[in-house]
Amino acid sequence: MRAELRTAHLHYGNGVQLHTAASGNVASLHALYLLLHDENLDAIAEVRINIPYLNGYGPQAVIDDALATLAKANWAQGAGALLAELDEWAAGCTLPVRNLIDVALHDWLAKRAGVALAVYLGAQPAPNAAWGTNQTLFWSPFDTFIQQARAYVARGYRELKVRVAVADFAEDLRRIKALRDEFGDEVKISADANGQWSYAGAQHHLDLLAGYGLAYLEQPIAAGDWDALGRLAETSPLPLMVDESLASPEDVARLCELRGRIWAHLKLVKLGGIGPSIAAAHSLQRAGVPFMIGQMNEGAAATAAALHVACATGPAFAELYGADGLVDDAAAGIRYAAGRVQAAAQPGLGVTFDATKTQLIRSFQ
Repeated sequence: MRAELRTAHLHYGNGVQLHTAASGNVASLHALYLLLHDENLDAIAEVRINIPYLNGYGPQAVIDDALATLAKANWAQGAGALLAELDEWAAGCTLPVRNLIDVALHDWLAKRAGVALAVYLGAQPAPNAAWGTNQTLFWSPFDTFIQQARAYVARGYRELKVRVAVADFAEDLRRIKALRDEFGDEVKISADANGQWSYAGAQHHLDLLAGYGLAYLEQPIAAGDWDALGRLAETSPLPLMVDESLASPEDVARLCELRGRIWAHLKLVKLGGIGPSIAAAHSLQRAGVPFMIGQMNEGAAATAAALHVACATGPAFAELYGADGLVDDAAAGIRYAAGRVQAAAQPGLGVTFDATKTQLIRSFQ
C-alpha cells in the first residue's frame, strides 16, 4: 500500500460566506487529503485544517503532525491491521490526523468488501447513502440572509440553523423573527451561539427566544464549565445542544449522565474519526440522549464520511451541508436535493477524487 498526503483550498460559488461568532470571516476551506493506493484499490479521506477556533491547531501544525504520524505506519501491514492498531502506532497524534487516517482506512475496507461505507458500518443496504440535512445561515447582511433562507427552502430544506452572537442580540431576534414570520411552522429553526454568551446573558436570551419555537439552541456558553451548562439546562425553556463542549469520550460520558437534559453534536474531526464517532453515538443512544451527526464546512470526501456515519447511526438531527456549493472541490459524488444529501451508489465513501486539483505534500510507502 502507498499513501499520499495532499492539500487544496476550496471555495464556495453560491453566495455563501462562512462567518460565525467563533471563526470570523473565512475566505476558503483548507483541506488535507490522505490517499491510499495499491494495484487494485484507491481510498480517500479529507479533513479541514483551518479550524483553530474549534480545536486550537493551525494548518501547519496539523500538516506537521500528519507527516510525523504517517511516517510511523507500516504500509505493508494491510488496512485491517492498521485500523485495529491505530491507537498504538499513531499514539499521541492530534484528533484531526487520527480522523484522516481512520476515514481513509474505513473507505479502503468498505471498498475491499464491495459495499457502501454505511453498510460496512451496519446500516441496511440501500441504493445509495442519503440523509436529510439542515442548512446554516451564516452571518451576512440582512437582505443576503433572507435571500439565502428563501433559496434553501425553495430547494426543499426544512431545517435552518442561524448563527447568532456576531452582532447584538436584538439583530439576532430580528432575523429569527423574520424567518418565523415568512415560513411559519413549515421550517424548523435552531440557533448556534458558538459559546459566545455569558451565563446570565444566556438565561436572558433563551427566555426571549422561547417565543419563536426553536428546535434547540447550540452551545450557549463557552466550553469547559459543565456545571454551568447543567444549571442552564435545568431552567432553559429551549432544548440545549453542545458542540465545542463535546470533544472526548469523557465529554460523551458526561452527557450520558445527564440523560438527555443536554443534546450532543458529534463531529468526526473532534472525536478522531468514524470509529470513535460510532462508539459515541451508540453510548448516547443507550442513555436516551438525542444527538446530531455534523461536520465543519468541508469538501465532498469529509461530508461523505459524516453522511455514512449518519446513515449507520440514525441521529435525530444531521448537519451535512458542508460541500454544498463548492466550485473547486477535488472530490465529487455528493449531491444535494430535496432537503437531503446523498453519495453516489458506489462502494466506500461513494466519491471520486481528482488529484490534479490538489498539491502533493509527501508520499509514503
